[in-house]
Amino acid sequence: MNTKAVNLTEALASFDDVYSPRIVARMNDYDVRIAHTLGEHVWHVHEDTDEFFLVLDGRFDIAIRDAAGDETTVVLHKGDTFVVPRGTEHKPSSPGGSILMFEPSGTLTTGDRHDGEVPANVDSTTGHELS
Repeated sequence: MNTKAVNLTEALASFDDVYSPRIVARMNDYDVRIAHTLGEHVWHVHEDTDEFFLVLDGRFDIAIRDAAGDETTVVLHKGDTFVVPRGTEHKPSSPGGSILMFEPSGTLTTGDRHDGEVPANVDSTTGHELS
């Protein structure tokens, strides 16, 4: 049992990589992850899990693509939350900020499948331990 609290401001200050989440806690079979955001992510989908986002700072946009190929963008600001339903194609982007996510442990940041090449600024990972 870990009896030490994690300060999110300090945790975010401990790394600079964008779209490279750090695991700050585990709860049941879920990771609580934080990440810096900047630029475009990649269109991707998580077939079997929803994805929860809380914007800690800045702005975070999530483009959603429906089955017909129509796109809608959800614009999130500090304090906003949004859940991308399982099986929904989405593409995050940000002019800069930070987010907190709840995801089942082992969930890949680029999903079960994605469109095209993963941009250099996106870390395709299941999360990194917080140093």
